[in-house]
Amino acid sequence: MKNFSYYTVVPKLPEPLKPLQEISQNMWWSWQTDAIELFYRIDQDLWNNPSIEHNPIRLIGALSWERLEELAEDEGFLNHMNSVYREFQHYMTLETWYSRLSRDWQNFTIAYFSLEYGIHESLPIYSGGLGILSGDHLKSASELGIPLVGVGLLYRHGYFRQSLNADGWQHERYPENDFHNMPISLVRDKSGSPIKPYIDYPFGRVFFQIWQVAVGRITLYLLDACLDENAPEGREITKQLYGGDEEMRLKQEVLLGIGGIRALKSIGINPTVCHMNEGHSGFMPLERIRYLMHEQSLGFDAAFEAVYATNIFTTHTPVPAGNDRFTAEQVMKYLGKYIKELGIDAESFLGLGRENPDNKSELFCMTVIAIRMAGFKNGVSQLHGSVSRQMWKNIWPTVPEQETPIEHITNGVHVLSWLSRDMKDLLERYLGERWVDDPYDKEIWKKVRSIPDPELWHAREGLRRRLITFVRKRLKESLQRRGASKSEMALADEVLDPKALTIGFARRFATYKRGNLLFNDLDRLRSILADESRPVQFIFAGKAHPRDEGGKRIIKEIIHTVGLPEFRHKIVFLEDYDISLGRKLVQGVDLWLNNPRRPLEACGTSGMKVTPNAGLNMSILDGWWEEGYDPELGWSIGGRETYDDLSFQDEVESNSIYSLLENEVLPAFYTRSADGIPRKWLQMVKEAMVNLLPVFNTNNMVENYTTRYYLNASINWNQFEFENFAHARHVATWNSRVRAHWSSVSVRSVTIGQGTELGVGELAPVVAEVNLGNLTPQDVIVEAYYGRMEHTGRSIQQGQTQVLNSVEHIDGNLYRFHGMLPCPNSGRFACTLRVINNSPLDIRRLDITPLIWW
Repeated sequence: MKNFSYYTVVPKLPEPLKPLQEISQNMWWSWQTDAIELFYRIDQDLWNNPSIEHNPIRLIGALSWERLEELAEDEGFLNHMNSVYREFQHYMTLETWYSRLSRDWQNFTIAYFSLEYGIHESLPIYSGGLGILSGDHLKSASELGIPLVGVGLLYRHGYFRQSLNADGWQHERYPENDFHNMPISLVRDKSGSPIKPYIDYPFGRVFFQIWQVAVGRITLYLLDACLDENAPEGREITKQLYGGDEEMRLKQEVLLGIGGIRALKSIGINPTVCHMNEGHSGFMPLERIRYLMHEQSLGFDAAFEAVYATNIFTTHTPVPAGNDRFTAEQVMKYLGKYIKELGIDAESFLGLGRENPDNKSELFCMTVIAIRMAGFKNGVSQLHGSVSRQMWKNIWPTVPEQETPIEHITNGVHVLSWLSRDMKDLLERYLGERWVDDPYDKEIWKKVRSIPDPELWHAREGLRRRLITFVRKRLKESLQRRGASKSEMALADEVLDPKALTIGFARRFATYKRGNLLFNDLDRLRSILADESRPVQFIFAGKAHPRDEGGKRIIKEIIHTVGLPEFRHKIVFLEDYDISLGRKLVQGVDLWLNNPRRPLEACGTSGMKVTPNAGLNMSILDGWWEEGYDPELGWSIGGRETYDDLSFQDEVESNSIYSLLENEVLPAFYTRSADGIPRKWLQMVKEAMVNLLPVFNTNNMVENYTTRYYLNASINWNQFEFENFAHARHVATWNSRVRAHWSSVSVRSVTIGQGTELGVGELAPVVAEVNLGNLTPQDVIVEAYYGRMEHTGRSIQQGQTQVLNSVEHIDGNLYRFHGMLPCPNSGRFACTLRVINNSPLDIRRLDITPLIWW
């Protein structure tokens, strides 16, 4: 083998085109229609070439010098480019929501950890909804001006590209990412050398370099271990997103969590608040603790308190299999030496990842360790918050389920990333431009009602026609790759009707999402499709995980079904679903279909993306639609019931889809006024936009994270950090003392009122005698827990609490606590008593000691 000397070739631009380079290096352009049109204008065919992937860096690098000189002398193009550049500069210096809110917040940096980021198709390091949410989170953090950095991994191959054979079976291919033609750059030290932190794995030391991506005002840092100095096992860690076996996932999660903090520290970033997006980064708190122990000379307990109070954890899955679990042997193989630096024993560490820390047969769960090490925890919709409390209640066995400390912040979408140019122009014409900066302002969106129906309908028809043109071209390319005959390819020019009601269904093809539910009764479906006076058509897309045989069979079943003569013109399946295809679908369809098994869809944001494009939703009442649904805004498939018989559930809910189409959706779409406009349909569209858009967007979501979690976590950090982390030491000492004496606390007696009957509106006096052992009344909170008695007489329904504040010392360790209970309603009620520790950190109370009940 010959030796090589490496060099990099970068695009050379004529002086007048220099702003193109700066624009193309910041992902801001990806949600700016004027910037996208600027690149489209450079070379339309090249921009849309699959090999370019809408990547402006690759586009510019593929241009001839002659074309560049042409552009440099094209006054119209230069005017367009300079206008975009001025807008970019204005954006980067504009006062933001956060700068107006918190001028005095200086020592505040949030580090947001996620295993994948779906920012744009030109940066293929995402697989699906989790990545799209992470990408939209960064974009909205940029627009709000939040002091946040992202942390993730840079994959040599990313997620797979999908192709289907003639039989409809999914095949995967993994094209290699060309880092030097992507909008990323290496982080270097002052001498110009790449910064390379390392982690010691059991097979040797693994170095990783850090790439950075500019996402508006936000920087995303991506870790890359595919380096020559690493052993093959080390280079494999960042080879592929969600590739390999369980052990590979563990290696990646060690790199993301521990390596992510080391990467930030190596470039001088000291995050005060950290956000774990899903459990993949669950080891991150350990590295934060290790740094505090070494840099601030804290013990493990004190460092734990400071880190716990400044961590946020968001769980995304209500499916047990979606939570990574490892054996104790696997975990100790990769972290056994590491935890010695933390000064804790193996069983204490393994207990952090078990619902029951004492159960040595329980697997180590990344979601559990993230929950145990984060003071702020949330699901991603109201229903998912409830499901998460039920899933993880065993972590707090003495706490009533409804008080399990997992809240919810409902996901959203970054509206500009999914909005068509047509609709953006229409909204700016009637709403002005303030909705771009304040998409959560409900008053602004009320102006949608003033858009004339003919203009809105004209825009909607144009988007549908554009989608149909794209689908025909995409379908023909797919058929050609599959080796279809000329006659079959000719049919691609005839599929779908540009004037017909067009329904989209696109998502990951996990079995619980039921991609084949529409085909449950083919005769009923045939009847609906055969109605020539009310034509309807469907576009499907989606990938199954490479190891999900069930999901692959569903795709194959759909391909076979849509190939039948009565379906082939009215139902299509488009392969290789990605951000680019998803964007075209949500912009072009009239109605979005979503039919998972309730309550297994944590949020499901795809349907949110059709709303700004004047589309409607028809969905199971799951995830976000449980909150967003109203009969005036869209349709509900079935109700809120659950089923033990899944086949019966499929039958009931597929029938609901058919009935809704026949009796509500099609009549609303095809009932036209004299000028051919579906007035009722457009009224629903407008009401959906007015009511849903200001709520289900990531600007609103990130603002919620900031006001509810980030700022409070930062207050905690400042409090703990004060006077060399004196407060952290105090909290740790207090916790240790209370734990040591907690078993001596007991409730002696509880008395309610003077009798068993009370009048509505009265206050019932409660008196409790509590033995505090070696603790004081200041160490505890004594609460009455009361509510309506369940019919069996064994439990309280929707219990409420009332603190007993008045205290008198009886004798020795015995105290009497007094309080009053309201009696607002009649019925049979019950009351019991519980004692909670009164930790100086209120978000920590349920974790330090179990509740003591009477």
